[in-house]
Amino acid sequence: MADVAPYVLTPHMRLDELLAELQVRLEAVLATRDRMQALLNAVVSVGSDLDLETVLRRIVETAATLVDARYGALGVVGEENTLVQFLPVGLSEEEIARIEHWPHGLGLLGLLIKDPCPVRLANIADHSESYGFPPGHPPMGSFLGVPIRIREEVFGNLYLTEKRGGGEFDEEDEAIVVALATAAGVAIENARLYEETRRREVWLQASSDVTTALLSGAEPTEVLTLIAGRARRMAGADAVAVLLPDGDGRRLRVVIAEGPGAATDVPGGPDASDAAEGGRDAPGTPDECGGHAGGRLCPRVGASTLVSDSLAGQAFASGEPFMVTDPVGGSLPGRADPAAPGPAAAVPIGAAGTVRGVLSLAKRPGRIPFSQVELRTLHAFAGQAAIALELAESRIHAERLGLLEDRDRIAKDLHDVVIQRLFAVAMTLMSAVPLIERPQAATRVQNAIDELDSTIRQIRSTIFALQSPDGGDTGGLRGRITTLVEDAGAHLGFRPALIMDGPLDSGVPPEIGDHLLAVLREALSNVVRHAKATRVGVHAGLAGDRLTLLVEDDGVGLPADGRCSGLRNLRERADRLGGAFHVDVPPGGGTRLTWSVPLG
Repeated sequence: MADVAPYVLTPHMRLDELLAELQVRLEAVLATRDRMQALLNAVVSVGSDLDLETVLRRIVETAATLVDARYGALGVVGEENTLVQFLPVGLSEEEIARIEHWPHGLGLLGLLIKDPCPVRLANIADHSESYGFPPGHPPMGSFLGVPIRIREEVFGNLYLTEKRGGGEFDEEDEAIVVALATAAGVAIENARLYEETRRREVWLQASSDVTTALLSGAEPTEVLTLIAGRARRMAGADAVAVLLPDGDGRRLRVVIAEGPGAATDVPGGPDASDAAEGGRDAPGTPDECGGHAGGRLCPRVGASTLVSDSLAGQAFASGEPFMVTDPVGGSLPGRADPAAPGPAAAVPIGAAGTVRGVLSLAKRPGRIPFSQVELRTLHAFAGQAAIALELAESRIHAERLGLLEDRDRIAKDLHDVVIQRLFAVAMTLMSAVPLIERPQAATRVQNAIDELDSTIRQIRSTIFALQSPDGGDTGGLRGRITTLVEDAGAHLGFRPALIMDGPLDSGVPPEIGDHLLAVLREALSNVVRHAKATRVGVHAGLAGDRLTLLVEDDGVGLPADGRCSGLRNLRERADRLGGAFHVDVPPGGGTRLTWSVPLG
């Protein structure tokens, strides 16, 4: 019996081994089935969306899940065989903030670009092409890289690192990611075609809206606001701003801003749903144009930046669009927080040499940067903003020319018809005075003649105002004199009588006009504070080459001691210009101030 036992036990041991091997194979088959099912689900998931940015991010997340990788990324290859877009997953916001810049496509990543074939490594640092990591980048060991092709074009590469559990990526992991990359290429192509179709649709609608606004005679600000809102939607930007140059052209100032963090609500922009799609608003206050302080993308209206040190300034000076594609780190001029800018673009409004402003757009950190196609489309679209400004200026010039023509016609009618007829009436009355026997009647007729003479002077003053370039508006000497008199009337309780003779706006040099305004301001201030007057008259006239200002009131007159530092200043101004200054008491009482200077 002892000799039989070994022969009985051996078949049982072999059976156990076979059963164990069968169980392992069954588990492998089940695991493979599960991974194939997961891969199938992943392919369906990746192809179920048409938004390109969503598709790309879903591809990376799905690939990392399928092969149990801790980190994943998708790098989009540009025209010069460099990475123009880099979408990471698995990194926290703190880790992203510590990275100085994203990879640019050098070293091992560059090898995948030059030779688009799958690469699988146990340790990245052991490869001869390893270039190292950017400062602040977390350490990574195991690596799996697979290209994504769209037909014969290499769109980009999938990068997967740090297999969980400390293991290495195997052939099965590589096969799964290669299969996913193939399906991803189809999904990306569909999303790109959809994106292009949507962009063209938005472009056509936006062009129609802008054209309608231009033809309807809308104000420039309204048209620019419309253009900014449509550009933001067209490019999928989170924030947009329109910057126009200051007077000296050294600074650009924000005139329109909308998006997260905008300090001013701008009408006519995208609705609430557009804002919601643009991203969440984060606390913080932007400083310079394109500021990103505290997470805010949108600058405040009125903020300014130097042309020489901003992205918008580069576009303004060169007449060419610029963009920043690195979503983390790098230096983005014109931002308040260069350590964490998002993708940005600056598009000139107008052609090189005739740039009128800049359209600035920004995205949140971590979003896909603007593409060259989007940049060219925005550049063409921004040209309509230049047309809007040109049409507005032409309309303003045409309206101003029409107004000046009307004023000139009215001035000629007043001079050739009204004044001549009033003058004829005055001459007739003057000739009738000697024939009037009753003194009271003669006095009344003489008073009527004086009133006619005053009316003629006022009409002549009106003619000069109508013929001046600014039509007597507040920008000219007449307008500024009128403003001072009206301001004094608010304190006096009544409006002083004002008469202006001669071409004050065109005939008086600016520096002499400033002296005249200073004298008038001091004279009216004295009347308000000391005169206790019930009647005040102001007469400013230019006769030949002499400018005269007369201010008369019926108040209490000059103080008994005759001391007044203000009057001394007025005399000094007259002496400095070679003129004369005189103060006396008119027949009815009060004070009469006469200030006269030559223009030569």
